[in-house]
Amino acid sequence: MCALFGWLDYKGIVPYRVLRKLTQALANAAEERGTDAAGISYVHNNKITIFKRPKPAHKLHFNVPAETKAIMGHTRLATQGDKRQNYNNHPFAGHADKEFAFAHNGVLWNDRDLRKDGIIPTTYIDTDSYAACQLIEKQGKLDFNSLKYMAETVEGNFCFTVLDQNNSLYIIKGSNPMYLLKFETIGLYVYASTETIMRKALKQLGLHKFGSTRIDTTEGDILSIDKNGEITRSQFEPKIYRSKYMSWYDYDDSPFYNMHEEILLAYCGCYGVNSEDVELLLEYGYSCDEIEDMLMDTTLLHETLRSIKSMCGEELYENCYGGVF
Repeated sequence: MCALFGWLDYKGIVPYRVLRKLTQALANAAEERGTDAAGISYVHNNKITIFKRPKPAHKLHFNVPAETKAIMGHTRLATQGDKRQNYNNHPFAGHADKEFAFAHNGVLWNDRDLRKDGIIPTTYIDTDSYAACQLIEKQGKLDFNSLKYMAETVEGNFCFTVLDQNNSLYIIKGSNPMYLLKFETIGLYVYASTETIMRKALKQLGLHKFGSTRIDTTEGDILSIDKNGEITRSQFEPKIYRSKYMSWYDYDDSPFYNMHEEILLAYCGCYGVNSEDVELLLEYGYSCDEIEDMLMDTTLLHETLRSIKSMCGEELYENCYGGVF
């Protein structure tokens, strides 16, 4: 579970110092989903610039030129690719008919197969996410068609963001979360992987006091926001996977669900939560996004589990997570 964050200033009326503080506030808040590395990309002199380091965001200073119109950021929880080798960290540089930067929240598991089959070339970059960047490059263009091809070729759990050298921001929404706001009066888009990250960052700057509208993004969406703030949309066909956790169902009648659930089950231990509790929450109808928010708020998690187990008449786990609920 990594985090995506950023903004696009399309009216040019938000003061530079506010945007600079917004970048840092978003990055710091996004640490809740990854502290192994952090980075941002932006356009300077019509060229993509990337700054990233294998450090938590709060230990970095994200200073960008005053004329910056958009920021695309990432905080990383490393799963594949040594974080100490900075080329394995996000964002990644891409080259098609225009330069772009690329970031990913999630896990891809067919990157090695894509290279083995010759669909994309081998590379010194070990991170699974980079395969998606290469798929765009293979098409020779950065547009809805190449993004659709990429999203339908990779296998895994994802939300992707792309920033091109013209200050157009793309969001490719798979099963991983995305929270996008538009502040119409001040001409600003702000996005983060979760609402929790967004709220923390906006509150620090007082931006939560301005009126905003949430821009819906659902699985299969491809959004483009250009430098003038205009949104255009396209679609890709999401893959649905069978879960090993549901193998007891008859094949013909088995329910299908997206791998977002399996990623939660596989990596919940990184947050001190056992998979049985995650499965219980899923069983009682909590969405993956809601469970991810709970992983960052142990008080809310414990209260929810206590309520469920109380309804079930089950005994509460003692000495769990270092103490009693």
